[in-house]
Amino acid sequence: MRVVSVRAKWRTPLWATQVLCLLLVLMGLAVPPAAAQGQERKDSWRIDLAGPEAERGNVASRPDGITVENSRARTPSIRGASHAVYTSPGRSLGRQLTVFTVLTEAELPTGTEVQTEIRGSNHPGTWTQWRTIDGAGAVRLPQAVSLLQVRLTLLGVPGGASPTVHAVTVAAAAEQPPQNGMSAAASGPTYRLFATREGLTGQTTANGHVIQPRDHFVALPSRRMLAVNGGHEYQVRLCYQGRCETAPVWDVGPWNTRDDYWNPPAQREMWRDLPQGTPEAQAAYLNGYNGGLDEFGRRAANPAGIDVADGTFWDGLGMTDNGWVDVTFMPDSGGGGSATVTAWAEANVRSCASTSCEAKSKVYPGESYPAECWVVGQSVTAEGVTNDKWVRLPLNAGGVGYVSGIYLKGDETGGVTTRCP
Repeated sequence: MRVVSVRAKWRTPLWATQVLCLLLVLMGLAVPPAAAQGQERKDSWRIDLAGPEAERGNVASRPDGITVENSRARTPSIRGASHAVYTSPGRSLGRQLTVFTVLTEAELPTGTEVQTEIRGSNHPGTWTQWRTIDGAGAVRLPQAVSLLQVRLTLLGVPGGASPTVHAVTVAAAAEQPPQNGMSAAASGPTYRLFATREGLTGQTTANGHVIQPRDHFVALPSRRMLAVNGGHEYQVRLCYQGRCETAPVWDVGPWNTRDDYWNPPAQREMWRDLPQGTPEAQAAYLNGYNGGLDEFGRRAANPAGIDVADGTFWDGLGMTDNGWVDVTFMPDSGGGGSATVTAWAEANVRSCASTSCEAKSKVYPGESYPAECWVVGQSVTAEGVTNDKWVRLPLNAGGVGYVSGIYLKGDETGGVTTRCP
């Protein structure tokens, strides 16, 4: 058994700090003002692993941290390991930042592992792709963000030992690069990909979703665009023989787990000598790349770059067998929405299309927000007008919410043309 941390920290005794400050004063050197010290503390925080607002999949809370609840539960996309996923609530930073360090303190029995990832947002509903914390160095996100989220994936021995995460501390790096205006995700390219039917009804996806009959989602072979359970913050649009559907990314696969082929080669996790838009399995199957093997040494039996859940496969696209489809990676947020709405008044964004449902967020006058689709819900009246259309918005903390179209500029759906499935 071993106890690890991603990044070590030195702790200076209080008496040493006091002596140093006294020496600086005697030498006539300036001591950082209280405001600066307060900013430093604000830019470092410890995640409340027991907090109720986190997204949890097969996670058990204990006095000393979190661990895998059911060590016999397995996920097809995670080879040979039990599996749990913890996603923290979004943390408002108070300003835009780009570079962060994360210290994960965990107890790792032999054969277990903890993967730590972060992502950020600088606009409601838009997220960078996830970035893995894989060492002691700082991680730089592709753009400055004002909201940060942490995801922990706990991998245990099936039916045996599991890791325990005791604490996670996040800090903004002291040196922050200038903002460069880079986009948060892929810029909306379309690729011709071989799609396979996922199936696996009753099993669990990489984000903790239990697969339902005729479900609607897809799997991509990298965690960088894996949405939270039930979330639509990462989506792709698939088209096959004249039929199209936009679906969220809820699983990892096929074949590989670190093949973000939709990113430019320089940003890709693995296989950086392949062209953008070419999945490793496709190159392995068609061209003998990597000896025809995937990242686990298995021979690629098909060129699949995307797995499609049964509902999307059969009902949405009308597919009867595996085949080639056109896949568009949604712009600006990796799936933050295909339309934009603008509010004319402050209004609650609720968990369902009714004023009786919990308020999850707000929209504000003059502000624009990514939108996904609309539904018919409770009728709402404002300024003598009644409207029963509600627009679904992706939320910063993951998942979706609904705002009455009565509070949006334009027509009764705020200009959103797609009806939710």
